Amino acid sequence: MLKVLIITYYWPPAGGPGVQRWLKFVKYLRDFDIEPVIYIPENPTYPLIDDSLLSEIPDGVTILKNSIFEPYRFAQVFSKKESKTISKGIIANKNKQSLVQKLLLFVRGNFFIPDARKFWVKPSVTYLKKYISENNIDTIITTGPPHSVHLIGKGLKDKLGIRWLADFRDPWTTIGYHDKLKLTKRSIRKHKSFEKEVLTTSDHVIVTSFRTKTEFENITTKPISVITNGYDKETILETILDSKFTISHIGSLLSGRNPRNLWKALYEIAEENKEFAKMFQLQLIGAVSNDVLVSIKEAGLSSFLNMQGYVSHNKAIELQRSSSLLLLVEIDSEETKSIIPGKLFEYMVSKRPIIALGPKDADISILIKETNSGKFFEYHEFEALKASILEAFINHKEGKLVSNVNGIERYSRRELTKSLSGIIKNDRM
Repeated sequence: MLKVLIITYYWPPAGGPGVQRWLKFVKYLRDFDIEPVIYIPENPTYPLIDDSLLSEIPDGVTILKNSIFEPYRFAQVFSKKESKTISKGIIANKNKQSLVQKLLLFVRGNFFIPDARKFWVKPSVTYLKKYISENNIDTIITTGPPHSVHLIGKGLKDKLGIRWLADFRDPWTTIGYHDKLKLTKRSIRKHKSFEKEVLTTSDHVIVTSFRTKTEFENITTKPISVITNGYDKETILETILDSKFTISHIGSLLSGRNPRNLWKALYEIAEENKEFAKMFQLQLIGAVSNDVLVSIKEAGLSSFLNMQGYVSHNKAIELQRSSSLLLLVEIDSEETKSIIPGKLFEYMVSKRPIIALGPKDADISILIKETNSGKFFEYHEFEALKASILEAFINHKEGKLVSNVNGIERYSRRELTKSLSGIIKNDRM
């Protein structure tokens, strides 16, 4: 078997979407004659914990650990709540930020470039240089964010000339929250410089969306492949559909993901249709920003709200399969057109209809249309959104609310790992 070293910050027991992608790749790589070796921090600060994911780590896989210094621990001295909220990616709107949050964002953005895990780079390069030399590693793969992980790959490439694949789960300098970090012009230039170095030094770049590929093609001539996130067939559970008309959102609802027209449409339907008001439930699973909660309250939906908080991955799958509609919300901006969240594919395989909101021409709209897995709306499409929800409610009452998805097999984790293995093997030739 080829031996591939995968360098990642997120790994079980970390919870959330950041851990899923490479945990699933590792699960299937041996099927394609590739032996994965995992390198992770020994003492990380994970904002979310999901112990259930530990059982998905393949038996016998080698896991290397090295200590990491993380300034988040010191940030908690100023405000444990604020630092934990920021580490989850929940950033309040500019006019609602406290002085402490403004300070933490400025320090995070300008003193820790590319991110607060930068202190793991040098000790990791030193540690892994020796390990690679002694253990016949064929290829290294780095996955970010945090994008400082890519700098470990660059350091090893510079010192050993080893084959290096850089996997971007999200964009770097164009990601939605970047402009909230209060970056100086000097810091922006430094981020762009690091980004360019990684893209031009790595042997192959892997991205999760088509627009990110186009964006990176303007920076590098290195080969770029799109391998989206996906779903795992083995995690599909049989569940009973809720008797209520439950619209569920699974995952973080950040301040920018605040579809006020949706909240308004739901309120108006409830006011106009007593049966809807009796059966409707808005279920939010995961971290929700205070801005979103305030908007929901102001829209008059508090009595319909069911807050679940963070749940295990298996529980999230169970809840989405029992829901009537699944809600997918992306920030309404040019930068987020390229974002294809991993939950989209698990939504698809749950065979529950999707209601998605996002910017015009977003990549998610293309995938939803291709797979017939739901309906996509721009934020301003109030009347069409309201009519679609009401139609779904009528179908729910009649037992006819189903999702006739097609063509999703290519997004199974095993098929995606097959594509990854092809890149690993072809790059080696």
